[in-house]
Amino acid sequence: MPLLDPKTWQSRTLAGGEHAVTEPATGETLATVTLAAAEDIRAAARDARAAQAEWAKAPHFVRAAMLRRAGDLFATHADELREWIVRESGSIPGKADFELHVAAQECYEAAALASRPSGQILPSEAPRLSYTRRVPVGVVGVISPFNAPLILSIRSVAPALALGNAVVLKPDPRTAVCGGLALAAVLAEAGLPEGLLHVLPGGPEAGQALVADPNVPVISFTGSTAAGRAVGEAAGRLLKRAHLELGGNSALIVLEDADIDAVISTAAWGSFFHQGQICMTTGRHLVHASLYEEYVERLAAKADSLAVGDPHREQVHLGPIIDSTQLAKIQGLVESSTARGAKLAAGGTHERLFYRPTVLAGVDDATPAYAEEVFGPVAPVRSFADADEAAALAAAGPYGLSLGIVTRDTARGLDLAERIPTGIVHINDQTVNDEAVAPFGGIAASGTGARFGGEANLEAFTDVRWTTVRGDVAPYPF
Repeated sequence: MPLLDPKTWQSRTLAGGEHAVTEPATGETLATVTLAAAEDIRAAARDARAAQAEWAKAPHFVRAAMLRRAGDLFATHADELREWIVRESGSIPGKADFELHVAAQECYEAAALASRPSGQILPSEAPRLSYTRRVPVGVVGVISPFNAPLILSIRSVAPALALGNAVVLKPDPRTAVCGGLALAAVLAEAGLPEGLLHVLPGGPEAGQALVADPNVPVISFTGSTAAGRAVGEAAGRLLKRAHLELGGNSALIVLEDADIDAVISTAAWGSFFHQGQICMTTGRHLVHASLYEEYVERLAAKADSLAVGDPHREQVHLGPIIDSTQLAKIQGLVESSTARGAKLAAGGTHERLFYRPTVLAGVDDATPAYAEEVFGPVAPVRSFADADEAAALAAAGPYGLSLGIVTRDTARGLDLAERIPTGIVHINDQTVNDEAVAPFGGIAASGTGARFGGEANLEAFTDVRWTTVRGDVAPYPF
């Protein structure tokens, strides 16, 4: 029996109008969903708050068992969920399988959170028991994007539920099913009580209502830096916590001792995986001058060898860009870069939403596709003379998400990494990596720091309460 039934996947009647869920590869309508308006967000937040108190009282092993079952169900329903991820988000099957694997792991890791020690015994100057205890924040608002829709929803939803919260999730309408409704169906089958997870796909109005709602004290947002600034500003005025995972323009540094035969595959994956629509994508290739010409030539050859097409019907390396608006942005950045003198070594063309993997050489600070986050399959390559210049180039710009360094001398790589402020570093690997057990997040324009994995989730989705207990009423001088 299918997990997802369009007749029942939206139990709440919403006021935002109908929305066609479209397959980017073909333009075909896969399903129709109803979007949320601001009043729907407010109603869901009220209902979530009402349901949360009983869930917080549930024994930790009840919450943990539900999440373990949910993890297992991602494997049970893998075929159905994989097809939705491939068709709705334009992912190749391998990327969809990765999302399903990480989603299951997020549930298993969240299950372990439910029984984590929740406080500390404190010394006190008075004759009393003094301790801290972590308590649920209440209702967590989650706003998730289209690019890795299942992962970027479940990594907030699962730990928030494990720690006794309710959740209102607003997925991107372009991936309303695999980024929201599928997740809700898995959790419902796993035994999550009604009222604790509300999935409301919607546009900016719905997101603004979620941030503003008085019943939602914590916002977990993943998206662009521009949108994240607006979320953070609005939350700050309301004295809410906003956990922001934003954009990036991550650098891959290739030192002069790198194995050029090994690095090209790594470099291509970093820039072209999921059409470059990943916040951690390698947006800047910084290559030692002694390797630069060969690197550009071989990366361009690799790009030209990659198949681009419909990932549901063909075996391809890259699928479609999510929509025409995003494709126009990519094309505009590439064209403005070549107009400023960058050399198009590979790609730069598209058919419908299928954009060829692109390599740009001869870039500098004024090259738009080098200076800005492209969010597409574009690899700008720039040379450097020595480690000092590499560090300066990698540290330049507003972002601080991920960093890759390729060298045969790992100690040297670690030393270089210390000079470049980022939230994530990988030695002898490209910039796109994720594991459920690892903290994830960037600094500066890339976000507000690590907020996923273990302790980061405890910090994100609980409050610390100080409690004291005395045997007798405390005496005072008056």
